[in-house]
Amino acid sequence: MTGLRATAEVVDLVSRLIQFDTSNTGRPETTRGEADCAKWVAAQLEEVGYTTEYVESGMAGRGNVFARLDGADRNRGALLVHVHLDVVPAEAEDWSVHPFSGAIQDGYIWGRGAVDMKDMAGMVLAIARQFKRDGTIPPRDIVFAFLADEEAGGTWGSHWLVQHRPDLFAGVTEAVGEVGGFSLTVDRPDGTARRLYLIETAEKGLSWMKLTCDAQAGHGSFLAAENAVTEIASAVARIGAHQFPLVMTESVSEFLKALSEETGLDFSPETPDLETALFKIGNLARIIGATLRDTANPTMLEAGYKANVIPQHAEAVIDCRVLPGRQAAFEKTIDELIGPKVKREWITHLDAYETSFDGDLVDAMNNALLAYDDAARAVPYMLSGGTDAKAFAKLGIRCFGFAPLQLPPELDFAALFHGVDERVPVESILFGTKVFEHFLHHC
Repeated sequence: MTGLRATAEVVDLVSRLIQFDTSNTGRPETTRGEADCAKWVAAQLEEVGYTTEYVESGMAGRGNVFARLDGADRNRGALLVHVHLDVVPAEAEDWSVHPFSGAIQDGYIWGRGAVDMKDMAGMVLAIARQFKRDGTIPPRDIVFAFLADEEAGGTWGSHWLVQHRPDLFAGVTEAVGEVGGFSLTVDRPDGTARRLYLIETAEKGLSWMKLTCDAQAGHGSFLAAENAVTEIASAVARIGAHQFPLVMTESVSEFLKALSEETGLDFSPETPDLETALFKIGNLARIIGATLRDTANPTMLEAGYKANVIPQHAEAVIDCRVLPGRQAAFEKTIDELIGPKVKREWITHLDAYETSFDGDLVDAMNNALLAYDDAARAVPYMLSGGTDAKAFAKLGIRCFGFAPLQLPPELDFAALFHGVDERVPVESILFGTKVFEHFLHHC
């Protein structure tokens, strides 16, 4: 089991995937490229013998591709391996290379989606092709899914598919997807280094909340007993200034315990200013720190139409990220902060998710990492954002994030997500392909 075929073509596959401009603007009328990319993926799978199913999820152009590889034990629950093909938009003038060039230079593959998540899409495609060519029979059925619309919450992707085509996931009991399996190098007290590979076992809830206030309109020169702009602005300011309590979920607690064990530093909940202390591990602290408490960040304000008119209506949008088990308490706090004159509604609401860090699938991940890195230690963590796992969890599927990458210690990996000059090291892709192949052989 060498993975020679997969590693021989994976870099080219990642580059070619990036060259499809699959920018998801969040508006269906301006989102493009998903169908072309999905049909190209289907062709790569069909070329080696897969039977694929192409599905447009709810509207034209939202392309998804599915292929199933039969396993040795058809009575076991199937494993879903899911990736998304859409990316966030990019402005070419801001980049060192064209964001849809898929350039391979300076030891990196460059372009929008290089880490989110055409890197994993390329690895999965390369391994799926190798397995079919070699006649590999995995331990159980594997369902490969290449999906649309993740970058806008999956409304016209995973969530539509779960609601309207649950048959595509028949027999699936576990799933692996993005934003997990990447390395964090930490220094140990004895002078050696340990690479922690962060396996995503949890995600905060993703909810976008609209605040509205209606009051009496009037002339801007009059004394106003009530003012919709003032009410909304005050509510937004209170929310923006509020700090929610520190809460230790199981995933975060286990991660901090492992981090303390490896570094000899104290990252316990009792550590004064834990968020600041986390920056001792580098820029990844921005992701980890955001999983210690709920957040509610005001992102949009709209009111008025003329300088001398007090408007009748004002509104705002708040980006809310809520820890597992905290939704009711979070909403209670928000209601106290906004007051009685401001109304709220969810314009997007995706639940938090958490599973335990144990079981045969976790063992398979850890063993795959150790097979290619004897300094590896797999640890659980929580993602502060969200993935398509939120949709699959509704089907009772146990979900993990595992897209293995061994990263250079100096690389600011967190900054590459949705960032300018997004890129992934070629060596990380080759490493990840070998690890993921080992994992699928033992899943």
